[in-house]
Amino acid sequence: MATRRILTVDNAADLAVLKRVSQPVPAVTDDLRALMDDMLETMYAAPGIGLAAVQIGEPVSVIVMDISREEDAKAPRYFVNPEIVWASDELAVYEEGCLSVPEIYDEVERPAKVKLKYLNYAGEAVEEDAEGLFAVCIQHEMDHLKGVLFIDHLSRLKRERAVNKVKKAARDKAA
Repeated sequence: MATRRILTVDNAADLAVLKRVSQPVPAVTDDLRALMDDMLETMYAAPGIGLAAVQIGEPVSVIVMDISREEDAKAPRYFVNPEIVWASDELAVYEEGCLSVPEIYDEVERPAKVKLKYLNYAGEAVEEDAEGLFAVCIQHEMDHLKGVLFIDHLSRLKRERAVNKVKKAARDKAA
């Protein structure tokens, strides 16, 4: 396993990759499991609760997640080719952040509940319901697979401010 560099919005080349639409994978292979292991290590090191493959420069339809709150009780989840097959009309607002938009948080409104289907780490087909933080996180990460960042849900002014803050922080860190 290896920790990979997470792409961020302050870098034009990174942003171009983050805006790409991820491609489905034909099967869960040992190589894909190695990628998911790297993604999980990268996510934990960041630290974060979800990571799409495109965020480390691999535009394939793969997500890892761990929304457990306990450091000693990790519960990693793997989602290959995830699809939302149903979303509730009821909406929920949640304050989101993103490893590709470091230190920026804002409220985003999304369906409160979704049903999704995907392949797990073993390549088995799974269908399940999600609500609460799980629903928010899976929708956030699935947006990445479509080239959408959480700041794209904000007004143009808030989005521009967020990107400028990330750019300023990167310049300050480099100085």
